[in-house]
Amino acid sequence: MKKLLLPILGLLIMAGAQAQLLFPPAFGGDTITNRKDKMTRAYITPLKVVWSQHVKDADLLLKPNTGQSDLFGSGMCQMESAKGNKACLILDFGRELHGGLKLVISSCTPLKTPTFRIRFGESLSETCSELNTGKSIAETGSVADVDLQNNTATNDHAIRDMVMTVPFYGQIELGSSGFRFVRLDLLDEDMVVNLKEATAVFRYRNIPYLGSFTCSDERLNKIWMTGAYTVHLNMQEYIWDGIKRDRLVWLGDMHPETSTISKVFGDEESFYASIDLACQQWPLPQWLNGMSAYSMWYLIIQYDWYQHYGNLDFIKKHGDYIKGLIDLIDTKIAEDGTETLSPSRFLDWPSSPNQKGVEAGYRALLCWALQDGKQLCQLLGDEARATKCVQMEQRLRKKILPPNDLKQAAALMSIAGLMEPEKAAQDYLLVGGPKGFSTFYGYYMLEALAKAGHYEEAMDIISQYWGGMLDLGATSFWEDFDLEWTKNVGRIDEFVPKGKNDIHGDFGAYCYPGFRHSLCHGWASGPTAWMSQHVLGVEILEPGCKTIRINPHLGKLQWVEGTYPTPKGIIQIRHEKRPDGSVHSTINAPKGIKILK
Repeated sequence: MKKLLLPILGLLIMAGAQAQLLFPPAFGGDTITNRKDKMTRAYITPLKVVWSQHVKDADLLLKPNTGQSDLFGSGMCQMESAKGNKACLILDFGRELHGGLKLVISSCTPLKTPTFRIRFGESLSETCSELNTGKSIAETGSVADVDLQNNTATNDHAIRDMVMTVPFYGQIELGSSGFRFVRLDLLDEDMVVNLKEATAVFRYRNIPYLGSFTCSDERLNKIWMTGAYTVHLNMQEYIWDGIKRDRLVWLGDMHPETSTISKVFGDEESFYASIDLACQQWPLPQWLNGMSAYSMWYLIIQYDWYQHYGNLDFIKKHGDYIKGLIDLIDTKIAEDGTETLSPSRFLDWPSSPNQKGVEAGYRALLCWALQDGKQLCQLLGDEARATKCVQMEQRLRKKILPPNDLKQAAALMSIAGLMEPEKAAQDYLLVGGPKGFSTFYGYYMLEALAKAGHYEEAMDIISQYWGGMLDLGATSFWEDFDLEWTKNVGRIDEFVPKGKNDIHGDFGAYCYPGFRHSLCHGWASGPTAWMSQHVLGVEILEPGCKTIRINPHLGKLQWVEGTYPTPKGIIQIRHEKRPDGSVHSTINAPKGIKILK
């Protein structure tokens, strides 16, 4: 018995979170991986057959089934291709998903393995697109040199257009991408395929939504949930930027995501794993992701998360990295305020043409990061480096640059204390309403408006700008969006009517032209974090949420209620506007949390 137990026990004795892994005894003493899949799988039946040709009984694919093939071809969808008459269909799964496709096939005539072309699409148009024939990023080594036409698609990051031989009397799972629609084309001529199932294989992190938000404006409710779901989709093994494209850990892009995660999903392990991985991939003296601005975001992200969850051990774990980064930045800032961190300046893609504005915003971002860097150094007991952060910021303030009408820059300058919040709001952020907003930096524009007390105007912009994506069929928020694009366009869940533009294929720029544009990008989730913080009114005054001030801002809303996760448990909040305009609040907080009003 002892000899039998030893190999099994050996498999169970693994480090940390992997200790619960259990493998069959047959593994014995074999060398095996100790990394488990952190995702859950579910099979999703399509909601709609959008279009088909040379297909019978396609609606049978909309019924839940067993996932098991059988010998009988009756009661199944039948695809029949003859010479010049290709069988094909397009399925709509109802919302953006991450994962692949499972095909269950019974008999074929003749009895041989059929060949399909399978195309995943975040929009209906993308499932009907052709792959770009120009040079790829891998060939050129640079996004700027890629020959991408607006109306062509790519297989970058995820293979979403493929030709596959599939089994008869069997099943196959294929693909890993972000999608809502799938198109199947039977490529064999003179063939009949009995297709029993075509279900989405949904891979997701199985975690509860601890935070919630509901108010008297249903449009804002939908925006809050869409932002939360967008981030949830991107919480894979690590926190990704996008699930179709940019399936990478980008530290700068991550701040809106971690802001949303902290308010919706709580103290989630994907945060720690992603921060650890990024520092391993880009050790000092490299900038994170090769971008100096993203190392600034690292300091901001670390301090924000500490404020929420008070995990000092994680700050200490990164202590050497934080100190080394502060020292590196110090070597790049001269006494007169000139800084030479990097010749490359980046805030977000839409701001890129305004180089003077980007320069002003970049310096403001650095000031903000040094303010948080000071706090981190004090937590580490390093007053010398904390003082160094103050001195660096003082040197930078010797050269405060104008934002050059760039909303991104004005927002950062307001947040960093380089511009009066009301001036930033009136002279820049409120000009034209949502004009000039971006899905990434729109979050910081909303934050700057809140600093100036313009909560109602911010909610109007959220409704117009992020709601504009919902109006076009979005079920997750996009990499970029411009309300100018919405003139004379079709929805993403319909074929584009003649005479109208394709909102997916005909727009986009920089690294996201046309169908390369991601329609599920975590950095676009800002309104979710913003509404939980400013409309519910949760302001953290002491790390770990030990002391919280509840200060709601309802604007035109009649009521709002929701939950907010803390290390001690969930805070339940409801605010109701009285006839005289005052607000009545009901708050239930866990023990150990002090609530101020």
